[in-house]
Amino acid sequence: MSDVLDVVIVGGGPIGLACGIAAKDAGLSYTVLEKGCLVNSLYHYPLNMTFFSTSDRLEIGGVPFISHGPKPTRSEALEYYRRVCATHQLQVRLYEEVESIQANANQPFTITTSKKSFQSKAVILALGFFDRPFLLHVPGEDLPKVKHYYDEPHPYFRQKVLVVGAANSAVDAALETWRKGAEVTMVIREAHLRESVKYWVKPDIENRIQEGAIRLFSQSMVTRISAHHVCIQTPEGEKEIENDFVLAMTGYEPPFGWMERCGIAFRNDEYRTPVYDEQTMETNVPGLYLAGVVCGGLKTNKWFIENSRVHAELIVRNLLQRRS
Repeated sequence: MSDVLDVVIVGGGPIGLACGIAAKDAGLSYTVLEKGCLVNSLYHYPLNMTFFSTSDRLEIGGVPFISHGPKPTRSEALEYYRRVCATHQLQVRLYEEVESIQANANQPFTITTSKKSFQSKAVILALGFFDRPFLLHVPGEDLPKVKHYYDEPHPYFRQKVLVVGAANSAVDAALETWRKGAEVTMVIREAHLRESVKYWVKPDIENRIQEGAIRLFSQSMVTRISAHHVCIQTPEGEKEIENDFVLAMTGYEPPFGWMERCGIAFRNDEYRTPVYDEQTMETNVPGLYLAGVVCGGLKTNKWFIENSRVHAELIVRNLLQRRS
C-alpha cells in the first residue's frame, strides 16, 4: 500500500491530463491511472480522422498546439498530448486498469488496480466511453464481419459494406470506404442524417446519396446478420442484401455500472446524468469528483475537450479549499 495521495485521477485522456497538470501546479500529490495507452480514446479514433475543433481549443497546460491545417488530425493530437505529458513530467501509469474504488467513512479512498493499491484523499473520474459501444442486439452481431470500430478504409476495397448510424462516425466511414472502392449502404433509424454531422462533410454525403453512389435506407433497422447477407426492416418491408462487412457506428455509452459500484447516484432524467455539484464537480460521494464527457451521462455530445478543460480547475480549487 502506497502513501496517502491527495488525489488519484482515473483516466489518461486530455481531461485526465489537465487534472494532473492542475494538481501538480497546486502542489498536490497525485497519480493518473490509465487502463490503456496515453489518450486511449483518441488513439482508437479512425486513422484519418479530423477534429471538429481547431487546435487552440484542444490545448491544455499552456502548451501550444500547432496543426498543419485549420483542423488538427488524430496523429497531430496524439503527438501533442505526448508532448504535454512529457513537458509537464506528469505521473501517469499506463496499462494499469482500476478494478475498484472503495470509499471508507472518514478515511482515504482505497483504489485497487491491476498492479497495486493506492490510498487517496480524493478521486477524480475522468472516464471516457469509447470502448463501450451500443450494441445492435440482433442475431449475427457476434460474427467477425461486424465491427463496432472503424480505423481505415483499405480492408474494404471491393467489399459490400453496410454502415449503421446517422452521425459523424458513420458518415466518415461511409465516405472513406466508398472512396477506396467499397460498395456502401447506410442504414439509419431517423428520417435524415443528424444535423450534428460536420458542416464541411454533410454536403458531400448528401450528394453521394442523392446521386446513388451510396445507398441509404432511412427509418430502417438491421434485424439479422448472416455470413453473406444482412436483413433490414424498412418502411417498405424487410429486405435482404448481400454483405461482406457491417460497420456498426452506433455510438458509445459511459460505464454506468462501474460508476454505480462507486456509489454515484443518477438524476431521474432521460440521459442518466450523474449527480454532481457544477461548482466543484463533486458527486454525492464526498471526495469523489467527475471531469469531462462522463458528466453528461448518455448525452455524450454535451462535453468536449474545449468546454470541460475548466473541470480540472474547479476540482483542484475545491481540493485546496478543503485542505486549507
